[in-house]
Amino acid sequence: MIHQIWNERDTLKKVNCVHTDAKKYIVNRALTAGKTYDVKNETEEFYFIVDNTGKVGGYYKEYFQEA
Repeated sequence: MIHQIWNERDTLKKVNCVHTDAKKYIVNRALTAGKTYDVKNETEEFYFIVDNTGKVGGYYKEYFQEA
């Protein structure tokens, strides 16, 4: 149930969005290229960040570069 308290958790690190050119999903509505985001959780394949909607979303790491 960790997903219920992600907004209150400490930020693990910050990442910069380098592109929003998704092959399969639409991410340009929730991410902005060049913007820095707070990482709330991380897996091998995804970053869980507070995106432009103000909610935590999971995105492939290929869109980001560590700040």
